[in-house]
Amino acid sequence: MADEVILLDFWPSPFGMRVRIALAEKGINYEYKEEDLKNKSPLLLQMNPVHKKIPVLIHKGKPISESLIAVQYIDEVWHDRRPLLPSDPYQRAQARFWADFVDKKVTFLCFNAFIVTCNHGTSVTIMIYDLGRKIVWTSKGEEKEVAKKEFIEVLKVLEEQLGDKTYFGGDDLGFVDVALVPFYTWFKAYETFGGLNLESECPKFIAWAKRCLQKESVAKSLPDQHKIHEIIVEMRKKSGIE
Repeated sequence: MADEVILLDFWPSPFGMRVRIALAEKGINYEYKEEDLKNKSPLLLQMNPVHKKIPVLIHKGKPISESLIAVQYIDEVWHDRRPLLPSDPYQRAQARFWADFVDKKVTFLCFNAFIVTCNHGTSVTIMIYDLGRKIVWTSKGEEKEVAKKEFIEVLKVLEEQLGDKTYFGGDDLGFVDVALVPFYTWFKAYETFGGLNLESECPKFIAWAKRCLQKESVAKSLPDQHKIHEIIVEMRKKSGIE
């Protein structure tokens, strides 16, 4: 019990997926607690009283909030197992820079939250970030085309940074890979509703994502793209969007 690890999470959350991958990479056993985001548990409110958001990693009874902070904490506490951040200070700073780029450019800071009741009867809250909202939600015409162009440009910047490496972390999964790959689960919806062909536009990026999914730590931490797609389809139908 002294070293108990608990994760408060919500299964479609790419931020929670980051923490799940890091724990899996380190081989850490933990208790997973699924949160109902429209009826947050007393434990979540107690452990993250400021933002009241998931994911929250609880280690030895102490909470660590914000996904990238939690991933860094996991890397530092279990430093003897599969490091995610480089040992070289400069390379470590660069990894943090690109993880921050992912947060600022891929996740986009503004989001809209939607409550969807799925076919199995559970209600879930889906967060569609600003650029994603423009691609899959309501925008048409010029605004949508601008959003699609911006999205592709961001992926191309990341492709350039990846270069000829197997992963952003080099020969193995690293901090930037963990920060970025969860958002791949949303790409099917972007392609379907945005009219995008990401494999054609950004082949190196998609090849990288598929390599990541071959890792057991990633494969077991990410939901199938079709599950995310189905939720968005239901969400659009309930809002009268075909």
